Amino acid sequence: MYKAALLLILGLGLVGRAAGQAPTRPLSAEEREEMIRQAAQSEIDRQEIVNLEKEAAHAIQLNNPTFFKRVFSDDFTGTLSHGQPVDKGSFIDIVQNQEAKYTLFNASDIVIRTYDQTAVTTCLWSFRGTYKGKPLSSQMRVLHVYVNGPRGWRVVASQATALPPDVPQPL
Repeated sequence: MYKAALLLILGLGLVGRAAGQAPTRPLSAEEREEMIRQAAQSEIDRQEIVNLEKEAAHAIQLNNPTFFKRVFSDDFTGTLSHGQPVDKGSFIDIVQNQEAKYTLFNASDIVIRTYDQTAVTTCLWSFRGTYKGKPLSSQMRVLHVYVNGPRGWRVVASQATALPPDVPQPL
């Protein structure tokens, strides 16, 4: 009796397993090449976006708006860490603000998710410096939405969230 039950259970398990698997066929040379090409392009895009995130932090540290004029789309929209909405022009004005002087501005913990010609990045911005002569040290989580077009990756939206001061800072 136990042998019959065991055989029935094993038989049902094997039938279920076989039915759940789709037959596989070997990929053609063209399909393999296309998969390799897509993987390589994905890695190139990922590295380009990492570089853009780091370049943005460096441009802010230098109060240099050139990067944002080049990489932010004309219809860019964003929200600063204190809730202020900004467009491309107002964000550039803030970057150029000479009252903020940064001794350190770093983008780290960069995570990128790509969806065809769109990428969503999150990262940690850590910075130190002065604002109107007073010491400034903070961190914020930043989200950027990129769209890849004829002129390359462009930031179309952003959101910054200030982290509480009691969060340990890795600086």
